[in-house]
Amino acid sequence: MNDPNHYADMYNSYEKTPKKIRVLDSTLREGEQHPGVSFTNKQRIQIAWMLDYFGVDQIEISPVVSPDHKEATKTIIQQGLRADIVSHGRALREDIDVSLSCDAKWVAAYLGVSDIHLKDKLRISREEALERAVDTVTYAKEHGLNIRFTVEDGSRTEPEFLLKLCKSIEEAGVDRISLPDTVGIMRPIGMYNFVKRVRSEIDTPLDVHVHNDIGFALANAFSACDAGVDQIHTTIDGIGERTGIPSLAEVAVALTYLFKSPNDFRLDMLADLSRLIEQYTTIVPYDSKPIVGSSAYKHKAGTHLAAILNNPAAYEPIPPRVVGNRRKIVFGELAGKTGAGYLMSLLGIEKDTKIAKNVAAGLKNLRMGDVLEIPLEDRLERKIIKDEKEEENK
Repeated sequence: MNDPNHYADMYNSYEKTPKKIRVLDSTLREGEQHPGVSFTNKQRIQIAWMLDYFGVDQIEISPVVSPDHKEATKTIIQQGLRADIVSHGRALREDIDVSLSCDAKWVAAYLGVSDIHLKDKLRISREEALERAVDTVTYAKEHGLNIRFTVEDGSRTEPEFLLKLCKSIEEAGVDRISLPDTVGIMRPIGMYNFVKRVRSEIDTPLDVHVHNDIGFALANAFSACDAGVDQIHTTIDGIGERTGIPSLAEVAVALTYLFKSPNDFRLDMLADLSRLIEQYTTIVPYDSKPIVGSSAYKHKAGTHLAAILNNPAAYEPIPPRVVGNRRKIVFGELAGKTGAGYLMSLLGIEKDTKIAKNVAAGLKNLRMGDVLEIPLEDRLERKIIKDEKEEENK
């Protein structure tokens, strides 16, 4: 079997014609709600350009936050990017007017619809919330806008009221409805049931916006897709309010390799996008963060090194080059004889199995942990594989 992922793909059970799952990136809106994050307008424009070149379908930004945000929104819209620029605000006519003044074509309006949001945040009744939602959608459509409506805290909203509101805004002409798990309280089966309930009665295309408070955001996003959602909200590195939302890198790679979604992502930009956010915010992704973390493609254990040096696919589902990352070998007390032999070859020392064993034992006895870390370049991979084959043929 040439493809090492073949049997995993069988379990993943793809449709014959996989549906496209779209991506809305909210780094410029949700991402700026991360503590300590505040982009300059120049940075916002740069991020928008890079996200558009990467291949996201929509880019979200909120012009109602400040005059700077309004200026950035208008400037980004004027760039003529391929992605839709979604101007985000509250479910109020005045916020729609701000978006109109930015020449927006797409707007997003949000309204907390759970009882706790209606009572303790908005201080309005369900009937008033329903009226406000319909009025906002109607007003946007009267002004020629495409509108997505977010039923904030939808996962904690009484189902019958939620469905009544969704049906009402659907009748008013809403273009998309976003189903959020605002406080990250759902597990994947719960998210599936939540979306399936809405999908069974609503024909409008659905977004999913899920938070990561308990660590289920990515799983919940894809569970929502299985139930009928066709657009996931992301941010670069998953930054956002509290613990954030799904990471663009993880969503894009999963869509490409696990869901076979026919997107046109430039995956090799993912590491650069992560570094850009690190540069602009000083937020460094944790070492083992999937796809973009500095340890995502580091190999340390001796048995792992032995396999990697023969065929990296043994411990890598996706080559690092594809996502802009690098493969690295860590030498230390766990390196084993294969790792020691590879280190000897790099140092120009003639390979000898007995000496390699002694070096491995020496590294282990030193008890110094990791001693050396070296990027494994393609030419070095070819060299060690060639050396191994020559050794076998002697």
